[in-house]
Amino acid sequence: MLAFAGSGLERAAELRGQSDTLWASGEVKVLVFWQGKPLLNADGVEFVSATHPVLQIADDKPIYLGHEDGVHLFAADISKWQPDDLSDEVGQFVDPSLQRHPGLPDRAAFGELRQNMTMLSARDAELIATAKAILEWHRSHRFCSKCGTKSELAMGGWERQCPACDAKHFPRTDPVVIMLITHGNNVLVGRSHYWPDGMYSLLAGFVEPGETIEAAVRREVQEESGVRVGDVNYIACQPWPFPNSLMIGCRGEALSDQIVIDPIEIEDALWVSREEIALSFTGEHPKIKPARNGSIAHFLLQLWLADKIE
Repeated sequence: MLAFAGSGLERAAELRGQSDTLWASGEVKVLVFWQGKPLLNADGVEFVSATHPVLQIADDKPIYLGHEDGVHLFAADISKWQPDDLSDEVGQFVDPSLQRHPGLPDRAAFGELRQNMTMLSARDAELIATAKAILEWHRSHRFCSKCGTKSELAMGGWERQCPACDAKHFPRTDPVVIMLITHGNNVLVGRSHYWPDGMYSLLAGFVEPGETIEAAVRREVQEESGVRVGDVNYIACQPWPFPNSLMIGCRGEALSDQIVIDPIEIEDALWVSREEIALSFTGEHPKIKPARNGSIAHFLLQLWLADKIE
């Protein structure tokens, strides 16, 4: 399963300029976030109505996401709320904690998205990924980059406009290459310094200005591991709202197998055989834990194990 890969949400871009009117129509459901965590129940997204009291503490105007079955979908952020029993795990790479607002149903809690993404339907995952990325963009882009004035949310949350110089700013998506680099029966994996013990994944990095995807794959792999890469092919992509990336999955053929890591970039890199990757997927490998289920790294490795990549 490739999380956040899309379910055909009707985003209705032509209605974004009418979001205030749509909000007042009564045919509205709202997805609520706290500190980047969506409000979830055992079945997926827990929506609230536009008149729910919890929205009185929203950080800004709601974001218009689109519509389905005659109902308009919005997202709101209530990060101003402070739980009485705030966990030290909030904000950590692994955050299993749940936060329950006293004004919301007992069945619902704010849960970290990485911990819950595989339980979501394609529709819920697309809604959450879209909303989370847009809300994070608003949080980090509150001031006009042209004149420095505090900008204002516009077009249902899909723009910010500067009241001083009239500049318009639009949500950004950061392209990231993530690569399945193979050499014979082996695949190249690495780990970041802050990852949990034993967690390895495919190498990845941001595409730089003026750079092709293929060039980014070759540069990132050589920078991080010292391995030179020849042919590169595109496989699949995945929106990754941590905070607003598009993961571009590629296959590359290594021209060498000698590893010389950059210790600033990564903590470790190594070649792992198909048999070892299979063991890691079943939890039987003594050192390597698998890439997170639902991630494009896990997806690419599954395809490789099944010999479904040319």
